[in-house]
Amino acid sequence: MITFKDFFSFKNNRFFWINIIAMILVVIVVIFGALKWLDSYTRHGDAIEVPNVKNINVDEAEVMLNNRELSLVVIDSTYKKDLPTGTVLEQNPVPGSKIKKGRAIYVTINSDRVPLVAIPDIVDNSSLRQAEAKLKAMGFKLTEPQYISGEKDWVYGLSYRGRQLNTGDRVPREAILTLTAGNGSEAVEEDSTQIDEMGVDEGEAEVDKSWF
Repeated sequence: MITFKDFFSFKNNRFFWINIIAMILVVIVVIFGALKWLDSYTRHGDAIEVPNVKNINVDEAEVMLNNRELSLVVIDSTYKKDLPTGTVLEQNPVPGSKIKKGRAIYVTINSDRVPLVAIPDIVDNSSLRQAEAKLKAMGFKLTEPQYISGEKDWVYGLSYRGRQLNTGDRVPREAILTLTAGNGSEAVEEDSTQIDEMGVDEGEAEVDKSWF
């Protein structure tokens, strides 16, 4: 049976203490090595400030970023007619951010292609005022309307460069469109026709009376 004294007798064994010290040293070395590896992997203290590349050409922006050990990636494009093609419109991360060297800056550039927009359902389905408001809100421009016989200010057609458009047709945004609307003359013509017919009937009746 092990006595209380025998249980603590290992404290007098020098090999025990050598092993304990060796284990402690190994743990310290492992922790120190892990910290150094993490420091190297994350490039601690190597952060730089993101430059502003907005409103400059994408090629110039790429050179600027490469000089700072950053890369440029184009992720999207949109169209703005007042800016040159290839101009950087947006960037992420934003200017002034702190990032590590080697990171990518994602940008949106100005496209040379005007986006196409689908024509809404306005022909024979809305008034002139409603159609004009909807088309202008979508970015289209309008000429003076063309008027034809029909219900006053009711939209009967829509054209672009002389071509009649249907619902769903796609045309360039900011295209100049022409609406065709009624001038209200149809009802007037019908009334005048009815008056003429009434006049003829009355005239024929008078002739019949004189004939007898």
